Amino acid sequence: MTTWSQTARAKGRAIGFVPTMGALHEGHLSLVKKSRGRADATVMSIFVNPAQFGPAEDLERYPRPLEADCEMARAAGCDAVFVPAATDLYPKGYCTFITVEGLDKKLCGASRPGHFRGVATIVLKLFNIVAPDIAFFGHKDAQQVVVLRRMAADLNLPVSIEVCPTVREADGLAMSSRNAYLTPAERAVAPVIYKGLNAALARYEAGERNAARLALAVETALRETTLIIKEYIEITDTTTLDPLTTVTEAALIAVACRTTESGTRLIDNLTVGGPW
Repeated sequence: MTTWSQTARAKGRAIGFVPTMGALHEGHLSLVKKSRGRADATVMSIFVNPAQFGPAEDLERYPRPLEADCEMARAAGCDAVFVPAATDLYPKGYCTFITVEGLDKKLCGASRPGHFRGVATIVLKLFNIVAPDIAFFGHKDAQQVVVLRRMAADLNLPVSIEVCPTVREADGLAMSSRNAYLTPAERAVAPVIYKGLNAALARYEAGERNAARLALAVETALRETTLIIKEYIEITDTTTLDPLTTVTEAALIAVACRTTESGTRLIDNLTVGGPW
């Protein structure tokens, strides 16, 4: 992979990078499309990173349709797909990790200790191997973006991180590889998450700036079903992820839930008050 990237760079080609864990969907492919419009060559990585899964999480059952994923990546216009083995990236004796202090313990980090340490570590390793000029991430994983932007700035990494819009199903559910876990009943009600976010957005656009009342708009929508349980609904600063009491500038409305039949964890978000 490194040799491929060095050859491309020697030819003056800018490299765009889309890191994934596979189980590709239209959200991933939208990142490839964005990369093809911004870079001369596009690389996708497919790697289910064990370092970002907790002991009780879904590492073993995470979908791995590698052949189908590679074909989808090829058809979308990727110039290369990097598929390392876990032993390639975490050989025996491996003991070095990246921690973005503070940001790793907020929002999802509060219930997933070590998750963002695993994310930051693998992304830094992939950046070092692929050597991209631009890396593309989806808005759905907003906390991940905030963590990685901080890491890139703090470590002076020569890569630009671009955030692309969340891609949604026709009924508003944010596309995610984990949606495949949902039972039919859960899938039918899952769009209530986006409904709640839009209710908060409508209140904001009507002049509401109190964060608690914006969060209540999301929670009211979630109460329409017993199949989805709130983990958190938070209104935060888009850079520090600190909770806000009043929205005066750009803010993230973030929600995490867990379904009651399959135990699937779903996240989604919107931003209000300006770009981030």
